[in-house]
Amino acid sequence: MRKLLLALLVCISACAPKIVPVPTVTAPKFTDFTQPPVPPAFANSPVADTFSRGWAYLQAGDLKTAQREFGNALAAAPAFYPAETSLGYVELAQKDPKAALPHFDRALEIERNDLPALLGRGQALLALNRESDARVALEAALAVDPSLADVRRRVEALKFRGVEQNIARARQLARQGKIDDALEAYTTAIASSPESPFLYREIAALERQTGNTDAALADFRKAVALDPSDAKSLAQIGEILDSLNDLEGADKAYSDSLALEPNADVEKRLDAVRERAALEKLPAEYRALEQAPQITRGDLAALIGIRLGPLLANDRRRDGVLVTDTRNHWAASWIISVARAGVMDPFANHAFQPRTVVRRTDLAQAVARLLTKIGAFHPGQAKTWESARIKFNDLLPSHLAYPAASAAVAAGVLKTGPDNAFQPSRAVTGAEAIEAIAKLEALAGLPAATKTKSPQ
Repeated sequence: MRKLLLALLVCISACAPKIVPVPTVTAPKFTDFTQPPVPPAFANSPVADTFSRGWAYLQAGDLKTAQREFGNALAAAPAFYPAETSLGYVELAQKDPKAALPHFDRALEIERNDLPALLGRGQALLALNRESDARVALEAALAVDPSLADVRRRVEALKFRGVEQNIARARQLARQGKIDDALEAYTTAIASSPESPFLYREIAALERQTGNTDAALADFRKAVALDPSDAKSLAQIGEILDSLNDLEGADKAYSDSLALEPNADVEKRLDAVRERAALEKLPAEYRALEQAPQITRGDLAALIGIRLGPLLANDRRRDGVLVTDTRNHWAASWIISVARAGVMDPFANHAFQPRTVVRRTDLAQAVARLLTKIGAFHPGQAKTWESARIKFNDLLPSHLAYPAASAAVAAGVLKTGPDNAFQPSRAVTGAEAIEAIAKLEALAGLPAATKTKSPQ
C-alpha cells in the first residue's frame, strides 16, 4: 500500500506544471519599450501581478513566458488593455511588427490615450516603412506627454523626410526657372511641415522674383516668427519695405538684422534709408534742388548748412551778424548759419538777397572759403589748391574772383568748360551745386550720416 501511494505521488509531481522563477532584471533587454502603468482599477490585483511578471520575463529576454503571462492576464480581464499593449511589444521583440500592430490597435480602442500603445504603434509602423502613419501615432503620443524630447526629435525627422523630396524638387524647378511649379512644390512642403522657417524663406525669395511683394513680405515675416535669429530674412524684409518707401519699417528690419549678424551691404542699405528719411523731413524746396535749372543764394546756403554743417558748427565768430530779409524764407536757419561762419556774406545793407541767382563766381567764392576751413584740418591737402594758378581763357588773374575760382578748380570741386573757360557769369544749376558740395564732403572726410544734418 505504501509503495502504491509513493508511486502515485511521483506520478502527480511529474504531471504538475513546472514553476518558472521570476527573473531579477538588472539590465533590461529592450530599453526602447515603454512598460504600461497598471490602471487604478486593477492595482494590487492578481492580474497586475501576472502583468508585472510578464514584463520581467520580457526584459530578461524570455519572450515565450512573457507572452504566456500577458495572455493569462488578458484572459482573466479582457478590459486590462496594458496586457494587449504588452503583447504588441512581445511581437516587436520577435521582429514581427505586422503581428504587433493589431495588439496596439486593440489597446487603443479601449484607451485611446494609452501612451505606451501609441509609442509601440509608432515603432511598428516605422518598422513597416509606413512613416506618415508612424508620425501620426507619435504626434498623438506627444499630445499625451509633450515632454518626450526624443519622440519630438523623431517626429521632426519624419516631417523633414516627408518633405525632403518636395524641397529637392522645388529647388530643382527654381534652378530651371520653372517658378510657378517651384512655388507649388514649396506650398506642398509647407503644408507638411508648417513649422520649418527655411521653407518660408525660400518660397518668399521666389515670390519676390515674380513681383508678388505682399506674399514675399508675409512669408519672410513667418520665417522670422519661427526663427527670430534669421538675419537674412530680416534683411529681405528691410529691402521690401525700403522699396515700398516704408522707411521706418525698413530701418527697424535692417537694424534688427545687423544686431544678429554684421553685414556690410545691409549697413549701406541702412545708411541710405536713414539718409532718405532725413531728406524727407527737409523742406520740399530743398528736395527739388537737384532738378533746378538754376539756384539762388538761399538754395546754396541751405545746401551748405545741411550737408556741411560740421564745418560750420565750430566757427561762430560772427554770431552778431545781422540779416534783415530772410525771416519768412524756407532756408532762414541755414542762411544765418553760413553767414555766421563767414561762408556767405550779407550785403552792406544787411540784406542777404536769398532769391538772387547764384553765378559761377558766387559759388567759387563760397567753395574757396569752405576749402580754407577744410585746409585747417588737412593742411597737406590745402597746399595743392592754395599754391595753384589755374589759367582760364575768360577770367584773368587780376579779377577779384580769380583766387577763389583757381582754388575751387585746383581742388577738383568745380570744373572748367570748353577751352578751359571758367564761365564766371553763368548761372549754377542745382545738380552742379550738389556735385560741388559732394566733393567738399569728400575732401572734408565727412561721413554720409551728416549729409542731411540740420544746423544746431
